[in-house]
Amino acid sequence: MEEALALAARGEGHTRPNPPVGAVVVRGGKVIGRGWHRKCGGDHAEVAAIKNASAQALLRSSTLYVTLEPCSRPGKVGACTDAIIAAGIGRVVYAVDDPNPRNRGRAKRVLSRAGISCERLPGNSDVARKATRLIAPFAKHVTTGLPFVTVKIAMSLDGRIADDFGDARWISSPCARAATGKMRERVDAVMVGAETVRRDNPSLLCHTKRNDDIVRVVISRSGRLPKKAQVFTDGAVNKTLVYSDARKALDELGRMGVMHVMCEGGLALATSLAEAGLVDEWLTVLSPVVVGKRHIGDAVRPFSIGSVSTAGCDAMCRYLAK
Repeated sequence: MEEALALAARGEGHTRPNPPVGAVVVRGGKVIGRGWHRKCGGDHAEVAAIKNASAQALLRSSTLYVTLEPCSRPGKVGACTDAIIAAGIGRVVYAVDDPNPRNRGRAKRVLSRAGISCERLPGNSDVARKATRLIAPFAKHVTTGLPFVTVKIAMSLDGRIADDFGDARWISSPCARAATGKMRERVDAVMVGAETVRRDNPSLLCHTKRNDDIVRVVISRSGRLPKKAQVFTDGAVNKTLVYSDARKALDELGRMGVMHVMCEGGLALATSLAEAGLVDEWLTVLSPVVVGKRHIGDAVRPFSIGSVSTAGCDAMCRYLAK
């Protein structure tokens, strides 16, 4: 199941409005097939794993491990329970129930009628918790219609997210920026405020692994943004959408099937999202610098605090909003 989770993670940021799912087929203690859901309209993880099997005859009486309860109703593709039955798989183990009310709990009934053992892992298991976290954006979207919102804030030791001149580049270290870039690989949209576009001119794209599925979102009450800003002129295939307020943006993004939005820019935007109760997760980066009233480039960067070296390192804290 750990391998199935690793496979599922490869689909994050690419499957909307479907969840990222991974599956592994095992027979006689050996893995004979692996698969994950790559994109909406493509094979679901279970079907991909079945097709990947080293020999179709080995599927008989095998065990399928999957990170999410198999779908039991056809959508853009056929129901996974039908594919499992047709393959002759003898046992199915899944990590978490499907949060979609149309499918939740139905797979076990369908598979049991076909003589296939079907079981869910205990909800308090480590794997189940990881699987639940993996599909949190899908769970929110399928039950509320809204995207899951992660707000990322980088601040100095003295609580500054920008200097007195409005400059926020770069409080965080290259390591922290790389970690943020990795997160961009796994979300559906990146959101910033208008002032971030005006001052920092960010691309809002992945700096690590290219993700053509990311949607760039700018919140601007006036709609007055630099025409030469990267988000409009860099030639990327990624869409850039401009909205007058964050709530309208999230409503529209939800209707587009966007499941996970990461907000990266602007204290005012982060505050407005928090006050509206729209933040699901906070990602706080604490950088070992003291900005004070200096330019960020002149910020004090202590080499140690006590006996622990902090040069060039940031502390990153991730927690769910209440």
